Amino acid sequence: MRAEILRLGEKVILQEDCAEDRLKNGILTLTTQRLLFEKTEGKVATFWKEEGELLLDIDLNKISKVESQGFVIAKVAIYVAEHVYKFGVFNPGRWAKLIKKQIENINHPDTS
Repeated sequence: MRAEILRLGEKVILQEDCAEDRLKNGILTLTTQRLLFEKTEGKVATFWKEEGELLLDIDLNKISKVESQGFVIAKVAIYVAEHVYKFGVFNPGRWAKLIKKQIENINHPDTS
């Protein structure tokens, strides 16, 4: 995550190299304010990977629902307006829990 992407006072909570069903490979980042997905491109033979453009920049208060889906191929599903984004992360349950916690912190900052 490039530091210039973060807002003043924003902190990274969780970050993982993963894939989204339609957006393909990238880095999913949960911050104290947003969920970000930055495209990556790489070469398997040399393990070289380069950060690309920021494909998703979602304020946490715009997320209507978060859930862990699947069993063998588990994903964290993020619902934003009419869009559903499904990310193949290592531990979808942990991602869902932490996203919900950050949303709660934004909605009720005095209870955290």
